[in-house]
Amino acid sequence: MSDKFNDTQSPRVTAAEEKVASEGRRKFLRKGAALTGGAVLAGSAGAQAKDKITDPIEPPRVKQLGRGVVSVPYGKPSKYESHVLRRNVEWLTADTIASISFTPFQDLEGIITPNGLHFERYHSGAVDIDPKDHRMAVHGMVEKPMVFTVEDLKRMPQTSKIHFMECPANGAMEWRGVQMDSMQFTHGMLSCSEWTGVKLTTLMEYLGVSPDATWFYAEGMDGSALQRSIPLPGAKDQFGKPVPDADEIYKDIIVAYAQNGEALRPEQGYPLRLVVPGTEANLSIKYLRRIKFTDKPLVTYQETRHYTDAMPDGRIRQFTLINEANSVVTYPCPDKRLKEKGFHEIRGIAWSGRGKVKRVDVSVDGGRNWHEAELQEPVLSKCLTRFRLPWEWNGEEALVMSRVQDETGYVQPTLQQLKAKRGTNSIYHKNAIQVWKVEKNGEVKNVQVKYV
Repeated sequence: MSDKFNDTQSPRVTAAEEKVASEGRRKFLRKGAALTGGAVLAGSAGAQAKDKITDPIEPPRVKQLGRGVVSVPYGKPSKYESHVLRRNVEWLTADTIASISFTPFQDLEGIITPNGLHFERYHSGAVDIDPKDHRMAVHGMVEKPMVFTVEDLKRMPQTSKIHFMECPANGAMEWRGVQMDSMQFTHGMLSCSEWTGVKLTTLMEYLGVSPDATWFYAEGMDGSALQRSIPLPGAKDQFGKPVPDADEIYKDIIVAYAQNGEALRPEQGYPLRLVVPGTEANLSIKYLRRIKFTDKPLVTYQETRHYTDAMPDGRIRQFTLINEANSVVTYPCPDKRLKEKGFHEIRGIAWSGRGKVKRVDVSVDGGRNWHEAELQEPVLSKCLTRFRLPWEWNGEEALVMSRVQDETGYVQPTLQQLKAKRGTNSIYHKNAIQVWKVEKNGEVKNVQVKYV
């Protein structure tokens, strides 16, 4: 079954609408200049005729010495940002050792998620492993089976790439209509980092992987010994059916030992983890201890009991590994209400497991009209991309939403389109358009609309 949606029936941006949008952007910038330009003008005039213009009030300043550089040997955020935290949903899992904490995207900027705010997903809790004792075995269909220390891997050719990582259950509660009034809980099983380590293809070349190997099996050394089968070119499932995207997935895989410039943290798999960009995050095995190359999937517990998709006709989709194109508006959102009428900048994030974001359209009327947003550079493959659109809010109700198209032509579906194809028994891969309703008082609610 193909899951490629198109937008042939979705409203297109007309030339007239684009002209309005362009004029709106210029008006927004002029308005911003008017709001901030007073001090500049006063300063300029003051330089010419100080006796005729009163200087602006000088902002208060701190009049005591600050902390010394050795008093905080590992930097921390300002105490005034103490509310920016990962949070969990207590009723979501039976125990915290198999729980999830959510990234607070409503409070973040740019595309990099700080290490301390990267979402966590545990199958048996975070563990502390001494890197001096850690070993990673690589065996199976290879010419030279080897056991690597962490230091061995650090001596090999290094790579660093920025990629998002997303749990396939991101947004899962909405399949059955459980609507969380927090962007952190609707989309927070997602983060984006710079990952540093050794490319899988470098290891494959070094060890001499057999051309007949079409899968590899990765295993962690935490209490759950989490295992997943990951496809290589030519991969087929246990029934002989080709696995989608198998020829592409392996190219960007990294055996990582660092994240955002520092060593991995225990909750992110210290001292080694696999990073499989663009795919469901459970493939990116933490506490990596073994890679075995095979000619078939091992069909582990995690890829039978979990991480499969129940379809309306009773079939079960398996090895649906790619996280497809998705986007969400981060301002305004339920965590960030509008405080006054007038000019605002709609902001959000978009991503695709199949490559680069090509375009993002934004609607403020529930999908009747769309306007192309500006993409912020850099636009990288399998990475978060920021988008922006100027908007003048008139104080009336609005339905704010975004829709992404990636470089393959895939267009983010509505929830109705997604349910029509996959029913309501799914847990994973919910990438539907998210709708925020802006109330007249500026509060923002999570809603589902039928006519989108």
